[in-house]
Amino acid sequence: MHQTRTAGGRGRRSPVRSAAAQAAGVALALLLGASPTHAIDVDAGDYTALPAGTNLGLLYYQHAQRDRVYAGGNRVAGGDLDSDVGIVRYVRFMEVGGITIDPQFLLPFGKLRATDNLSALGSASGMGDLILASTVWLVNQPDRKRYFGITPFLFVPTGSYDQNRPLNLGEHRWKFALQAGYITPLADKVTLDLVADVTVFGNNSKFGPNSATLRQDALVQGQGWLRYHFTERFDVRGGLSYAFGGETSVNGESRDDRTNTSKFSVGFAWFPAATFQVLGTFGRDISVRNGPMENLRVNLRLLKVF
Repeated sequence: MHQTRTAGGRGRRSPVRSAAAQAAGVALALLLGASPTHAIDVDAGDYTALPAGTNLGLLYYQHAQRDRVYAGGNRVAGGDLDSDVGIVRYVRFMEVGGITIDPQFLLPFGKLRATDNLSALGSASGMGDLILASTVWLVNQPDRKRYFGITPFLFVPTGSYDQNRPLNLGEHRWKFALQAGYITPLADKVTLDLVADVTVFGNNSKFGPNSATLRQDALVQGQGWLRYHFTERFDVRGGLSYAFGGETSVNGESRDDRTNTSKFSVGFAWFPAATFQVLGTFGRDISVRNGPMENLRVNLRLLKVF
């Protein structure tokens, strides 16, 4: 366990204080890590620009299982924390000054539930925080299948939140993220997707039953995908991601819970009809330094073009 940062630097703590701080830090990392909107994961192909006037309606289902909790790279707790989250998303492609943009919103909803050794956390259900976004494409070359876009995300604290409950779908704080994505073909049937983002967090002044103030440092994530296109309508894909940063403090006391998480995903995308796509991915965490570790994640997505 790392030593707590104080105003005068780092100091030695008693074993009792260290154990208590570690337990609190583990609980905090567990709850933050269970949030359905903690990181901005993308699907391969998300940064493809479509013609102005195109609309997309999307429905997501995401199931995740977490069976262990880490602090400082060491396993400190076991149990099960599962989530079933749906997301409704609408996207509208437009052209402004010769540049393609796609104003959109995402609305998560679902349920979190803890069992076994984590059953004291209980469960939660309801709506997540509304997400507003729009990509601006600086490179849009459909003839070469090459794209580069920048997307600001605004997370509005509209989700279900009860400071007296350990688990919540909403976070009761504003968040802003800036993401950049690049797509380019590597060969006739192989496409590379590269995505990076940084998220900054507003404060939650009603964290826990004592209305503590939660602060969090910026969180950075990088993602990469490779797709192999069997046909124009069907591909298989594999991806890796790594997130770091995001250390938290409660009432000014650091929790030494900096994120260092890597994971992999594999999946497919299929257009059974020209305007309808089915996408599925399976994945899990490779390594986690602080927080819960996902041993299973299944994502399904239905997309309709209209």
